[in-house]
Order: sequence, then C-alpha cells, then structure tokens
Amino acid sequence: MESREQSTSSKDLEKETTLNTEPAQEQNTDSVENQPEATPAPAAEAAQEVVNPAEAQSDAAQPAAEQPAEKAQEPAAQEKAQEPQQEEAATEVKAQPKYASMSKAELVAALEALKEKPIDSVKDDVAQIKSAFFAIRKEEVAKEKEDFVAEGNEEAAFTALDDADEVKIKELLNELKEKRAAFNAAQDAMRAQNLEKKRSIIDEINAIVADPDNVNRQYNRIQQLQQEFKAVGEVPAANVTELWKKYQEAVEKFYDLLKMNKELRDYDFKKNLEIKQQLCAEAEALDDENDVVAAFKKLQELHDTWRETGPVAKEIREELWQRFKNASSVINKKYQNFFEERKAKEKENAEAKTALCEKIEAMSTDGLKTYAAWDEATRAIIALQGEWKKLGFASRKQNAELFARFRKSCDEFFAKKAEFFKEMKEKFAANLAKKTALCEKAEAMKDSTDWKATTDAFVALQKEWKTIGSVGKRHSDAIWKRFIAACDAFFENKKKQNTNVHAVEHENLKTKKNIIAQINALLESDDKDEAPAKVRDLMQQWQGVGHVPYKEKDKVYAEYKAAIDKAFEQLDMRATRARMANFESSLNQMNGNDKIYHERERLVRDYERKCQEMKTYENNMGFFNASSKNGSTIVKQMEKKIAGLKEEIAILEKKIKMIDEKL
Repeated sequence: MESREQSTSSKDLEKETTLNTEPAQEQNTDSVENQPEATPAPAAEAAQEVVNPAEAQSDAAQPAAEQPAEKAQEPAAQEKAQEPQQEEAATEVKAQPKYASMSKAELVAALEALKEKPIDSVKDDVAQIKSAFFAIRKEEVAKEKEDFVAEGNEEAAFTALDDADEVKIKELLNELKEKRAAFNAAQDAMRAQNLEKKRSIIDEINAIVADPDNVNRQYNRIQQLQQEFKAVGEVPAANVTELWKKYQEAVEKFYDLLKMNKELRDYDFKKNLEIKQQLCAEAEALDDENDVVAAFKKLQELHDTWRETGPVAKEIREELWQRFKNASSVINKKYQNFFEERKAKEKENAEAKTALCEKIEAMSTDGLKTYAAWDEATRAIIALQGEWKKLGFASRKQNAELFARFRKSCDEFFAKKAEFFKEMKEKFAANLAKKTALCEKAEAMKDSTDWKATTDAFVALQKEWKTIGSVGKRHSDAIWKRFIAACDAFFENKKKQNTNVHAVEHENLKTKKNIIAQINALLESDDKDEAPAKVRDLMQQWQGVGHVPYKEKDKVYAEYKAAIDKAFEQLDMRATRARMANFESSLNQMNGNDKIYHERERLVRDYERKCQEMKTYENNMGFFNASSKNGSTIVKQMEKKIAGLKEEIAILEKKIKMIDEKL
C-alpha cells in the first residue's frame, strides 16, 4: 500500500512538438492586404505594338485610347516578383527521388556541390535537399524522443542531441542565402542600367521624330532601336509603366509620320482585334474562378499579352479597352476584398491568441505541491495549447510576437514542473536508500535464535521504517515485500519454537470456523430481527478467541470478514452504515479535486499505519505464553485489538474505494 501515497505516477514532461515548429507554419503567407488593385504591366515593352509603317496613318491621333496605363494602379511585373515568395512560403517542397533516397551526409555533400553552380539555377534543388534532410532529421529526433521517454524520462524534459550534419547544412543554406542576396543586388543594379539604356533609346526616337524632314530615311534606324529596346533586359518594377508609355508614344508618333500602307495596317488591326477580343473573353471568364489568387495571377498574364499585342482600329480602340478594363476591375475588386477579409480574420485571431497568452500568464505554480496538482495544471496547459493550434494566423509580425510570448509561458511552466519532479525523485531516492539499509539489517538478523534481543531489534526497525517517507511507485511494493519478508521469516522461526501453543491454536481455529458457520446460519434464517444482536455477540466471541495457526490466519480471517460484510449488508448493521453515509456526505461537500486528493492521501496513510500496527500485534503475539494466566489475558487483549484493527482497515478500504469511484 505504500505506493498509494502518490495520487498519480510521474509522467514525462509534456511539451507540444507542434509548438516547436509553429512560427514557420504561421508565417508561410506574406501579408499583402495593403496592396492596391492589381495592374497590368508591359512584358516586352510593347515593342511589337508597332510592326510596320502602315499602322501610323490611323494611330497618330489615338495613342491615349490604347494606353493600358490606366488599367490598374500597379504593374504586373512587381506582382510577379512577389508571387514566387508567396508560392515558396505557402507550398511544401517535396524532394525528388534522387534526394529522397540520400542519407544526411549525402544531402550535405549535394548541397555543397550546388555552391559552385549559378545561384539562379539551383533554387529547386536547394529546396528539395532541405526538405529531404529535415524529414530525416525529424524522424531521428522523434526516435530520440521515443527512446528518451521509454527510459522513464519526462517527455517535456527532452532535448534533441546536437547533429553535426544539421549544423553543416544550416551553414551551407546561409551561404547560399547570402549568395542569392548578392545575386539579387546585382540584378537590381543591372535593372537600373537597363533603365538608363531604354531611356536613351526613347530619347533618340524622340529626336528622330523631332526632325520630320528626315523621318523616311530613319526607318531602318527606328527598327534597329526597337530591336535594341527589346534586347535590353528588365528594369525596376516602379518604372515599367512610365517607361512603356513614353516608348509607346515615341514609336507611335514616328509611325504616324510615316503614313504606312493602309492595307498592311488594316491587316495588322484585324489580327490584333482578334487577339484582344479573345483576351477580353478570357478576362470575363475569370469571374467564375473560385480561386481568387489564381484568377488574379491569370489576369496579369492576360494584361502582359494585351501589351504585347499591337493596336486596333481607332473607332473601336476605346470600346475594346473599356471592355477589358471592366473585366479586370471585377477581378481586382475580388482580390482586394480577399485580402481585406483575411486582414479582419487575422485581427480576430490576434485577439484570441492574446487572450490565451493572458490566461496562461495568469496561472500560478506556487500552490502546486503534489503530483495530482501538477497533473491537473498540465492538463490545463495542454488544453490551452490545443486551443492555440485551432486558431488561424494573425498578421506576420503579430503572429511571431504572440507565439514567442505563448511559448515562453509554456516553457516556464514545464521548467518548474521538471524542477518539482527532480526534487521528488531525489527525495524518493534518499528514502529508498534508508529503507534498503533497514532491509539489509533485517535480513542479517532474520536467522538469529536470540529471540528476545532480536525481537526488540525488529520492533525498533519497524518503528524506524514508519518514520521514513515514501519511495517511488516502481520500488514501493518491492522494498516493502523485502522488508516484511525478513520480519516474517524471523517471527515464523520464532513461532516454530513455541510448539506448546499449537494445540491451542488448532482449537482456536475450530472455534473461529464455528463462529463463521453460526454467522452464515443467521443469514440463512428467517429471524432477521434478532440476527443483528446475535451477529454482534458472535463478533465479541471472535475477538475473545486466541491465535490460530499462522498459515490459516489470513484464510480464516478472510472467511470471517466475508461473512461479516454480508451480515452488514443484509442485516442493515446501522453503525457502520451510518458511518459510511456520513463519510459519503462529507465527500460530496468537498469542493475541488485537491481536497478529495488530500483526503485520499490521509486515508491511505491511516490505512498503512493500521496495517503496520496489526502486523506488529500479530508478530508480538509470539512473545507471550498463552498457557500462563497473564499471557492468556494479554493474548486475548491483543487479539481483540487485531480484530478491531481489521474492521477499521475494512472500513478504510471502502472509503478509499468510494473516493476512487468519485475521481
């Protein structure tokens, strides 16, 4: 019964592994709620818009109607620059078979090899190697944790072992990240140079247009400048629309001056009209697309194609553009609403997560002094963690701050819990050492034939045993059995020496069996009114009967206890019933599990004390000579006390059982 002092067993420290990876999951979408309506941007700088001199005659007075600069507020090129980041963060990269089958060391080597390749060509391979490596690492950490817990450790105290490959791959990833940053900086510088080149080309076209007398002779040069304009690479996204407007205006002015062949111009107008009508139809069909983000991206592609397509006849130019613009506005509005709704949801999630942080911060561990109290608090913490995982993302900045705040409170709680468990473990270990020493002393004396001195020594050991606190549940039963086995062995040997009492013990056994038979007979009779009094009288007789043979005492007492329990149940023995009823009433009035746990611990201690006291009486029975007058009197008194203790123990067992059923 010593293990009952613990209301619950020590458990592994609970820490949610999901909490360890949450920031990466919650920050996987860039916050773009403040973006304006999506805008198309020129892809090939509209150099193809004017392909021959025939267009110039009807296009000279109408460039503004065909301009796509008013279609929205932001160039598509800028949105495209953002799209890979969004897709990269939102999509889990799956390793190709060539990486999925590699070991960690092979993956590190593969990543090392990628350092020598152009940074813009290894993005997918880097992501796949990273995914494959950390998938392996995740399994290793899970196995370490499983072994750690299997060894009897607390789960919340687990910390993954350092991994050299992990350190190396993180260094390589940082190097590649720095290399990509340098590459991006170089790209930005190149775009700035390209901007100046394209501005120079536009200035030269404007200079040619400013000299109308020599326009015809400059046709080949204009064609060459158009090709040069196309050949120049990307420019900064903020300058795309403005640059395209100026270029388009300059080229259209030139071709308006040329007065190209009308038939060739009309052919181009017809071809461009068919393309732009198809673009309008596709833009209008995007209204039925359920995925708003995908529809917006598709719209950007349509705008790029629109800019690459040349002009149409002047009389339908504005009407066609208005149709395309209206279809674009519908998708832009949906896109804007999508991010506004997401922003509102993020605000709601931030408020809910703040409330959880405040709730966990308000929980105090000062009053947690028992395993049961810590277990109850742990369940509360895990419940809050479960609520946290059900909540969606807050804004990117808020989400990281709130998670760090929530994680800090969880870590502090489990650190304090680990400290409590460590202290209890040390205390149990010290008690186990003391009880082990007592066992060794008892085992050293159990074969002694100096009955008087050794009996006194055993009694002293038993008293000292009761002063020592509990040990861990795993050792409690074993150490108690070891100690009591040594005690029982000595007293059994001692009883064997008292051969003169055997005949009396056998006679007492017959008497007690006769009492049990009388109790059972009363239960079978119809005289229920007198039966309770007779049962009590038989109980008094039982207490007056002396010792029975040692091997029979537990068996005969079990039969007696079963008969008495049945009598109490059938004959309504009111004293015990009233006592149990009062206890049940008191139990129902206790508020909170802590009080009930404390009551149970008190009852368990009382139970163990009475069991130990009864054992002591039974062991000491052998000290007295039942054949002498004084010895017989003392023996009967002790047997009466033993009988009373057994009844008290039975009542305590019922009370403990009643509490266990309530918890």
